Amino acid sequence: MNRGRTLSLSFPPFTHWVKRIVIACVGIYFLQVVFNAVYPEAGSFLLTIGALIPVAVLHGWIWQIVTYSLLHASVGHVLVNMLMLWMFGAQEEIDWGSKKFLEFYLFCVAGAALTTIAVAYSPIRGVNPGTPTIGASGGVYGILMAFGMLYGDREIFMFPLPFMMKAKYMVAIMIFLVIIATFQPAQGGIANFAHLGGLLFGFLYIKFLPKRGLGFGASERYFSVRNAYYRWKRRRAARKFEVYMRKHDRTVTFDEHGNYVPPDEIDKKNGGSKSGWVN
Repeated sequence: MNRGRTLSLSFPPFTHWVKRIVIACVGIYFLQVVFNAVYPEAGSFLLTIGALIPVAVLHGWIWQIVTYSLLHASVGHVLVNMLMLWMFGAQEEIDWGSKKFLEFYLFCVAGAALTTIAVAYSPIRGVNPGTPTIGASGGVYGILMAFGMLYGDREIFMFPLPFMMKAKYMVAIMIFLVIIATFQPAQGGIANFAHLGGLLFGFLYIKFLPKRGLGFGASERYFSVRNAYYRWKRRRAARKFEVYMRKHDRTVTFDEHGNYVPPDEIDKKNGGSKSGWVN
């Protein structure tokens, strides 16, 4: 709960999409555990089709750009990601609305995946396009970046440490730690590039994309283009009709928007008077 500029110790509400993402991730992790214990082949199959494997994505398995975020490697992995998603994502969903929040989260998840794929095919030592990546960390780090940019002066209690820290400083420290870990393969390997990708795409979304979201911006652009096309068709039809009427010794007039102009309106513009009784 927010009290002024401080994020208090009370838990935020489970907002619409935060709750559904948490349920999905926890539920799928439970299936992973059950499959690995009862039928390991099913667990391996789930990992193969759901994890982000760059070479598989380039061979058509594009769903992995999103599904990898639903899989996790351990109890600690899923709990930390879901706790951070809840603590920071709920505030953003409250302020943005559910539709924009989901768009932002998926944008960061997909951006982290594309970053991982690009790095997998780069000349960086120790990376392999066949290495699977799992976890919601890309989306979560995007949420953290947005929180630091939008609520940078809000103070956060750094549990279990007994002090407060402004959100922008916390995010800066996390970025520094991720960069350090990224170039130490023993500390997470290629998966750390997904963290950097989430941070990068979170920054790009907040800094450069429409404030009301990509979906709204795309729909506005679509309707703008569609309406311009309809206006062009109306003007074109008006010009054709004018030509047709002139061939039949009749004159009709349309304005620049393709709207019919009655003769009396033309007389007004030309300074004439309406027909009628004259004294």
